[in-house]
Amino acid sequence: MNENQRIWSVGALVRAFTDTLSARFNPVEVKGEISNFTRASSGHCYFSLKDEGAQLRCAMFKRSASLLDFDVRDGVMVQACAKVSVYEGRGDLQLVIDSLMPAGEGVWYEKFLQLKRELAALGWFDQDRKRPIPQMPRRIGVVTSLGAAALHDVMQALGRRVPHIPVVVAPAQVQGPAAPASLIQALNAIQQLPQVDVILMVRGGGSLEDLWAFNDKNLARAVTQSRVPIISGVGHETDVTIVDLCADLRATTPTAAAELCAQPMLELRLALHQLAESLSDRFKTVLDGHGQNLDWIQSRLGRPSHVVASHRLQMQKLEQSLTQAMHKHVQQQHQSLVHWQAVVVRQLQSDWSSKCQGLQQLEWRLHNLDPRLVLKRGYAWLTDQQNKPVTSVQRLLPMQALTAHLADGTVGMVVQSTQSR
Repeated sequence: MNENQRIWSVGALVRAFTDTLSARFNPVEVKGEISNFTRASSGHCYFSLKDEGAQLRCAMFKRSASLLDFDVRDGVMVQACAKVSVYEGRGDLQLVIDSLMPAGEGVWYEKFLQLKRELAALGWFDQDRKRPIPQMPRRIGVVTSLGAAALHDVMQALGRRVPHIPVVVAPAQVQGPAAPASLIQALNAIQQLPQVDVILMVRGGGSLEDLWAFNDKNLARAVTQSRVPIISGVGHETDVTIVDLCADLRATTPTAAAELCAQPMLELRLALHQLAESLSDRFKTVLDGHGQNLDWIQSRLGRPSHVVASHRLQMQKLEQSLTQAMHKHVQQQHQSLVHWQAVVVRQLQSDWSSKCQGLQQLEWRLHNLDPRLVLKRGYAWLTDQQNKPVTSVQRLLPMQALTAHLADGTVGMVVQSTQSR
């Protein structure tokens, strides 16, 4: 061994590599596809950048990661500004990322973000605008391509979960410049069909450019204005489109959209069974309650015959009381009548006695006025030939025949002469 040959320690050699790479390449811009992306609890991000031929480990520390303004995830093409380094702990070549921006799909992604901000400001993504999905639709509509694998997945899932619900498909293009208009036409047509209570708008996965038809503003408007609730299932779980944000419900995949559109038959049967048991229990509870109330009422009433007998006895008592009251009233009236009769009799007797006394007095007075009593004292009264009393000499004529009435008889007389006083 050459004594002048330097022997490197591992650490020194790694640092030499780092210095050499830094002097030769830093800073460097690299374009590639993100894979194995993870974000640690510390906020640091770790992933790989790859292309068709190779891949590089990357680290993006918290300070730089906090400046990201787009969704960094597996499969996204990015352009990185980085420093080439060697991780001494493993001796791995790595890139320390200072900044990232979308690449390749970057233009498409910027358009997506711009449209997203615009429609968000219009309230098209608001939850209070979205309608609930019916749990038991009468008919399910599907908008997708007839040749797409997504249609097969949806039909298989629906056939497994809700085979009793009919499905109608409105075919449409799901990729390319003509796709938005085709999707709008299919959506408008299918929601006019009778009894379609929910619509699935689905497509399989792909790049952002492949899914771009579902980022069309006119299609988004048609989705928000649909009279039938819409479930979107576009792409894979990590794919998010404008249609997903506008739909009444977003599913992660076409199969998931089919699973969300209706309750499975088994669950419906179970729910129906539970409702039947609950209704039966409730019915039994109501019957028991009514039975208890009936027992209580019966205890208050007793046997009906006893109740009738009790009422009959009460009626007899009332009848007896009424008879006694009537008899007493009659007696009282009779006593009152006898009393008033006695009063009347006494009054009549008093009146009769008074009248008799008055009559006796009148009779006595009349007796005292009897002219015959005067005649007994030596007086007489004269009457003419018509038996009228003579009370004045002026009515007498000479030789007029008169009759003198005495106490014990009459005497005929002739007027010899008259003389007035």
